Amino acid sequence: MSEAKKYVWYASYGSNLNSERFLCYINGGSPEGSTRVEEGCRDHSKPLDEASFTIHYPLYFAKKATGWSNKGVAFIGLNQDPDDITYSKKYLVTTEQFLDIVKQENGGIEFDIDLNEVKEKGSIHFRESWYGNILYLGEDQGYPIFTFTAPWDRNEVDWEKPSHAYLTTIIKGLKSDFSSEVIYEYLRKKQGIKGYYTEEELASVVYHIFRVSPPVE
Repeated sequence: MSEAKKYVWYASYGSNLNSERFLCYINGGSPEGSTRVEEGCRDHSKPLDEASFTIHYPLYFAKKATGWSNKGVAFIGLNQDPDDITYSKKYLVTTEQFLDIVKQENGGIEFDIDLNEVKEKGSIHFRESWYGNILYLGEDQGYPIFTFTAPWDRNEVDWEKPSHAYLTTIIKGLKSDFSSEVIYEYLRKKQGIKGYYTEEELASVVYHIFRVSPPVE
């Protein structure tokens, strides 16, 4: 490890749960199922490590992302609750890479963020945009863990159903750690899924990834 580089964990709870999709933020390119082309980071080095991670903020789906069939994408609420379970995957990347990822998620705008200040305050709302709020989630192995979400809370926005392609990307990211049954139960209770997907529709998406038939009631 180069001493000149500083590292942080980036915890993803949406499509970047899928490592192949996440690498489009590192290397540039368009992920499967999306029409959006990512610029990539200035440093194309792969993450030093990755691991599953549980976030105790509520997951929900909202807005209409043009790159994902004009349907909902993932956010987490702003109020921490130990009873809220959001599965994520965290990647050990350089501070520069993390800030480049935040930039790509915010339309390529230039900004100045002090991650030490985020760590001290717990969160910083730096822009009125979908992912204009950075959260500090603790530490692991001596490195701080950060993620980003919207500056509004989950009850301040209309929930939106995610596309099959977007949900498939998330499921593929969860597949290495969880069974089809666990993933189905996890997703079906989330806002933007519950009441938007029928049980049959959600089951067909989840179980298709595992190449098995949904269980028969």
